[in-house]
Parts: sequence; structure tokens; C-alpha cells
Amino acid sequence: MFSKYYANGNDFVIVKDDEKYSDFIHDKDELEFIKLVCNRYKGIGADGFIKIRQNTKQTKFNNQSYDFSWEFYNCDGSVASMCGNGSRAAAHFAYHKQIASKNMTFLTGAGLIKASVDDDMVEVCLGELKSQPKEVEFMGGRYFLVDTGVPHIVNFVDDISTFDKSLCVKLRKHFDANVNYVQIVDKNTLKVRTYERGVEDETLACGTGMGASFYFARRFGVLNSARVLPTSLEEVYFRYDDEKLYFKGKVIKSFEAII
Repeated sequence: MFSKYYANGNDFVIVKDDEKYSDFIHDKDELEFIKLVCNRYKGIGADGFIKIRQNTKQTKFNNQSYDFSWEFYNCDGSVASMCGNGSRAAAHFAYHKQIASKNMTFLTGAGLIKASVDDDMVEVCLGELKSQPKEVEFMGGRYFLVDTGVPHIVNFVDDISTFDKSLCVKLRKHFDANVNYVQIVDKNTLKVRTYERGVEDETLACGTGMGASFYFARRFGVLNSARVLPTSLEEVYFRYDDEKLYFKGKVIKSFEAII
């Protein structure tokens, strides 16, 4: 049994890592299976594959309890520590599968993530920055670099339509980071386009990328809470409170089926 989820331009296949899944995957190459499932022509189609591992007993990380852990895979089978939209989809899944309550904590490769579910609106706390934010130079241009769960390059532009995929590929390879083009519309609104590792192309949205963009935009007059419009044009909301990034938006459970 798997669930197909959609969140702000990204889609995910989510499974519960239980005995049934283990039995099913036992004689298969799991990474090849994940790539097949994520393939939009031969499989289900998804930007990412999420395995939810429910705790059978109270478990702690850095002396803090959590409700479940996850493994996140990009559609090419590579592992990612964190995915903002994926974390919101995982929280929705966990609540509706009665794995966790509306207010939950779960373990990712980037550490503990707190989430709250209100119907189909889900907010996650991306936590503190995972690296020191800094300015970097590349091919004569100035960019911003930070890790919000995964590393991101941020490039501020006057017009988001100047998104240059060939430059994104060079930046992605040089810094081993996702690449975000950001246009500040006003002090409450950003537009963001993202080139993602693992997908190796522009995606309709990237939660951690929008978080990195919002963090740096505050240096240029954007308020501590703002709406962000990714390529999908589906509004999401970010806020910065107590040195932590919060990310809120709608999550859609598309369907469930049996493989």
C-alpha cells in the first residue's frame, strides 16, 4: 500500500516501513524500485519517495523524544537529508494514519522536525540554520549560500523570468547545492524558482529553497513573515521566530493504491 501526496508543486510517494513493505521489498533492489516508482512513465511518478518508520517504543534523539523517523529519496534514488514540502506531506500522512497526533516531532537526516496539522494546512519548523550563511563568488557573480536542511545557493534578480538553467547547472555542480532565483515583489512577497539536486532540473517548488530565499530576503527589507510564490504559483508562508524558520502551506493526499 502506498499513498500519493502533493504539496506546493512537489509530489511524493509515501509508504509505511512495516512488515508488509519489508516482505514486498525483500527480494528487490530497493533503489531501483524507488527509481521505477518515481518514474512518470513506467511507475507512479513523483519527485521523491518517503519511508515512514513508526516507533514501537519511545525513542530519543539528543535527549528529545520523537514520534517517527523517515528516509527520503530523490526520484533518482539518491538520499536527501531534508525536504520541506516532503516533511509537510509526511506529517499529514502520519497524522491521518494515526502514527502521530496533530502536533508531532519526527527524525530526519537533518535532525528533528516539529510539525502541526490543521485539516489540510501543515506547518513545519525547519529549525535553525544548519550552516553559517555567507556570500560567495562564482564566475563574476555574487550569491548567498546556506544549509536549511540541504545546501542552497540564492541568487537575487529583478525579474524571475531571467532564470538561467545553464548557470544553475554550473552553480549546482560547483557548490553541490540547489539553486534558487529570487525576486522580491514587496516587503511581504517573494517569487522563487528552484533548480534541485537529485531531480537535476527546475521543479515547481522547493520548501527548503524557499526557506533559504526568505532568510536572505530579510536582509533586503522583507518582513519576518511573508508569503512565497514558487513556480507552481501556490502560496506558502514563511516566518522567522526565535532563530528558527517556519513553513506553512496546503497538503493534498491525491490517492492510495496497492502495488
